[in-house]
Amino acid sequence: MSTIQVVESHQKSTDEIKSGLSQFEEMFSKYGVKMVWNEGEATLTGPVTGSISITATELKVVIKLGMMAKMVGIDPTRLESSIRKRLRVALG
Repeated sequence: MSTIQVVESHQKSTDEIKSGLSQFEEMFSKYGVKMVWNEGEATLTGPVTGSISITATELKVVIKLGMMAKMVGIDPTRLESSIRKRLRVALG
């Protein structure tokens, strides 16, 4: 099992960040991943699991790729690159 962890600094409110993550959610939904928000925390479920947490200064994404993700051909390096790119756009 591979784990991807991406941490980005920010200076925005939780609501601004959640709004900016809409493209991120769309990308994940294409792969059958669901995001369930509870305040500044989201749980990811589906072929990958993990979490998104928003603090006053950081946005942290942790994704765990299980056997199902490997079977459908998810490349951890490409996924991490795509996550970093989308987070920069969301925080921009």
